[in-house]
Amino acid sequence: MGRPWEADPGTNFKRRLGKSALELGTTNSGPECPDIWELENGDIAVIGRDLTASLGTRLPDGVSIGLDERLVVIPRSMLIAAKADIPRV
Repeated sequence: MGRPWEADPGTNFKRRLGKSALELGTTNSGPECPDIWELENGDIAVIGRDLTASLGTRLPDGVSIGLDERLVVIPRSMLIAAKADIPRV
């Protein structure tokens, strides 16, 4: 039996959620990561620092990272800025 959800590699970016890293002051050299995007199919893409190797060894009980998954970290301010853009349903 397959997974109930699979990421769609054929979808495209629709809109940024929240503010860019430049607007939030989390980068000072250009429009690099981190970022949060809504995709055309409604899924969310998160660009952040890959901390799978370090934080992945300290996961809470019941949490796991699949072989095709990565644990990424973004600044708290970025998620707070995106709150208004995230639909309730």
